[in-house]
This record gives sequence, structure tokens and C-alpha cells, in this order.
Amino acid sequence: MKTYSLLLLMSACLSAAFGQTDTTKPAPVKTDTSLHAPVKADTSMQISGKTDTSSMHAAKTDTVICTSIANNGKVWAAIYQQRAAEYKALCFQAYNLARLRVDEKWTHYHMKPYAIVTDIDETLFDNSPYNAKRALNNLDYDAATWKQWTVRGACDTVPGAPSFLKYAASKGIEIFYITNRAEDERAGTLQNLKLYGLPNADDTHLLLKKNTSSKEARRQDVLKSHIIILLCGDNLGDFDALYDGAPSEEERKATTQKLMTQFGSRYIVIPNPGYDDWEKALYNYPVTIGNAEKDSIIKAKVKVAD
Repeated sequence: MKTYSLLLLMSACLSAAFGQTDTTKPAPVKTDTSLHAPVKADTSMQISGKTDTSSMHAAKTDTVICTSIANNGKVWAAIYQQRAAEYKALCFQAYNLARLRVDEKWTHYHMKPYAIVTDIDETLFDNSPYNAKRALNNLDYDAATWKQWTVRGACDTVPGAPSFLKYAASKGIEIFYITNRAEDERAGTLQNLKLYGLPNADDTHLLLKKNTSSKEARRQDVLKSHIIILLCGDNLGDFDALYDGAPSEEERKATTQKLMTQFGSRYIVIPNPGYDDWEKALYNYPVTIGNAEKDSIIKAKVKVAD
């Protein structure tokens, strides 16, 4: 009942944002007094492996949060990631395909060791509780609270990812984790990798962000000593330098068309509807942007039926 009532509130906020009013008479709904206290804005970062219903749903305050269209979308993305069997199926599909590609590409004889390069966030680790926490309080990503989350080293995993990486390692393939987490997130990230017994969880194989978010230089470093047979990621910049340099939406689509034969062959993409470069391209890569401006862009770009 709490989840249903929260989604009703989100739906009402979304309708208000689009200037829509539902004039039909609603069906009677059983009263749940546990939700009569309005939602409180929580700017703290108190996330654990369990849902913090006290801060997410209700508190004693007179302030009701009506989230933006953008953050409503992030809440739906998070709940899809957490609860939809279809999301799990898509991840299994991707990693089953990756396993087939390993079997095809692996041979006993090769000049250099084989390697798989994988991203971490939303490719291997599931950060949807953090994303949901921020969005439910109508807050954007924040580096400080993000690091409070990652330092715990306790993220859950994306379905299918650990078993695939362990399978590849059993074939003698080394795993390199190329991520745009910062250097001060190294300890928590390694702790999280080791929590699930993931292969090559060491400083040599964990390549963090240094001076640029581009991953091309780090991929080239791996290529100096290894043959990269597969790359796994949720963001197109995880695969190819052609996606670097803040390309527009149309440029990203054109590049994807150009590289179409690589997807499912050498590039394994994991779904992430919540955030990343696709969202930045939607807003044209602003340095800063408020929720009102985001909502205006979304309403201008989304296709709506007559």
C-alpha cells in the first residue's frame, strides 16, 4: 500500500508538470494512515542494503515533495532495475551472449593473454538504491553523497555479471575493470569486488579515472600487453573513442549505426535507463542545469500522441 500511494503521488506530480488534470472520479481507496504524513526532503546520505522507508516515504513535516519529471523518471528507472523480471532477463541475455562469444573467441594458442574490459557501475554493480534515494527527494547526483555510498563497498550486483566474469576467468582470461570512479573510491571498490569473489580484484586490474572521463587511454594501456576480446558496459563511451568529446544525440546515433556489427559481437551492452551520456546528450551537455530546465527540454523532445 505504501508503494502504491507513493506512485499515486508521483503520478499526480507528473500530471501537474504536464498541465494535465484527471477529471474522472477515482475509485474508492482504502485509507492507509501510515502514509498520511507527508514526504520529507532528506539531503543526508543514509543508504544501507535495506530500504530506508522512514526517509523515503514518510516523516512528520508539513512539506510535500513533488518531484520533477526528470527525477520521476529516475525513480521509475530504479524500480524497474530493482523489481522488473524483464530487466533481469535483459541482463541474462547480454551475459549469456557474452559467454557464447568467449567460447567462440577463446583458443589455446594466442600471442598475448586474453582480456575482457568491463565497466563497473550499472554494468557490474547495481547503484539503483542511491539513485532512487536522490530522485525521491528531487535531488540530482552529488559527488559527496555518491562517495559515501561507494565507500561502503556493499553494492549489489547486476544479474548475470559475476557468473560471467568468473566463467571467463576460468578460461584464463584476465578481467580489467575500467571505471570513472575516482582514486579515493579505490578501497571501497576493491572491497566490493572482493565481496563477491570477483576475479582480478586488485590494483593492477582496477583502472580508475585520472585526468579525463575518456576510457580510451586506459583501453590502450591494456592492449599493450593483452588482446581484448570483449568489452562490457552500460554507456557507449565504455566501448569506443568515437563516443568521446560530448557528441550530440544525432552524432551518437550515427556512430552507433556505423558500429552496428560490433554490438553483440565484441561490445556487450547492459541496459541503464537511469542516467549516463544519453541523458547528458539529451540536455546538450550543460555544466549545470536545474530541474525546471530539464523538464522543459523533456517536454519539448518527447513524442506525445495527439
